[in-house]
Amino acid sequence: MKAVVQDRYGAPDVLRLRDVDRPVPGDDEVLVRVRAAALNAYDWHLMRGDPYVARLALGLRAPRATVRGRDFAGEVTAVGRNVAGLRPGDEVFGEVDGTLAEYACVPDAAVERKPAGLTFEQAAALPLAGNTALRGLRDVAGLRPGQHVLVNGASGGVGTFAVQIATALGAEVTGVCSARNADLVRSLGADHVIDYAREDFTRGGQRYDVVLDLIANHGIFALRRVLRPGGTIILASGGSPGRLLGAVGLLLRGVVLSPLVRGRVLPLVGPAPSKEALVALRELADSGKLAPVIDRTYPLGEAVEAIRYLEEQRTRGKIVVTV
Repeated sequence: MKAVVQDRYGAPDVLRLRDVDRPVPGDDEVLVRVRAAALNAYDWHLMRGDPYVARLALGLRAPRATVRGRDFAGEVTAVGRNVAGLRPGDEVFGEVDGTLAEYACVPDAAVERKPAGLTFEQAAALPLAGNTALRGLRDVAGLRPGQHVLVNGASGGVGTFAVQIATALGAEVTGVCSARNADLVRSLGADHVIDYAREDFTRGGQRYDVVLDLIANHGIFALRRVLRPGGTIILASGGSPGRLLGAVGLLLRGVVLSPLVRGRVLPLVGPAPSKEALVALRELADSGKLAPVIDRTYPLGEAVEAIRYLEEQRTRGKIVVTV
């Protein structure tokens, strides 16, 4: 089968489209014919071996998992003997390493039937970014109807889902983005939009119950200024390429500074994929409350260009690779 692989860490040029062996599902796995795979910041962090501390787990000199990609949507072609809920022919979506390929083996716990009303491209955009937004707002922040939430980075991959999920949870939503993306963010349900080039939201008079920071372009104490008493700051940015600690530093920053900040400072680092989260995302999509925003699509043979574009960090929503 065709797959996008890498043998060493580095820039997108380390990626190659090659023929590799088709994977064989284990007892608790399904084999999926991938139809689309969405890209995330996770992909270029792993491609570059960034943050460096992560190489202790990923592989010191080269990644142990050589096929890139994380999100997917496709069709089940085979199931392990312990898998009861899925069968060949089912259209599914989920999250697992190695999805920039024609086939991928997925643990049963990380795959679910895709939303009926979404295309494969749309469904592939949901898992990692949608799960991040869902976990951050619903589970970590405990967002409740009537609360006011600010999403810093509202037009990006996670941000576009966060605006919609916060709206679905009954919150009043303020999105921070560029002027060119203001109409998009409003169309997703934001009640207010702040153009970051014209206004620093940390110096305004508005206060928020929840601040979801997806950009990390303001310090903790600046974010504290806009927090209501008892409010919550969710730190969900992995940092820029080449940083020593990346998301680990984010975790440490939240732990160290939380006692000094009015309200709660909570990191959101790599929420694990789960059937429960996939079901929740599917139900939101099927009800019309959640619709992926796709910036561009690329064929599998142009995955290198897709990741180059992703690294510019100016995307509106998601980038999807069709297989």
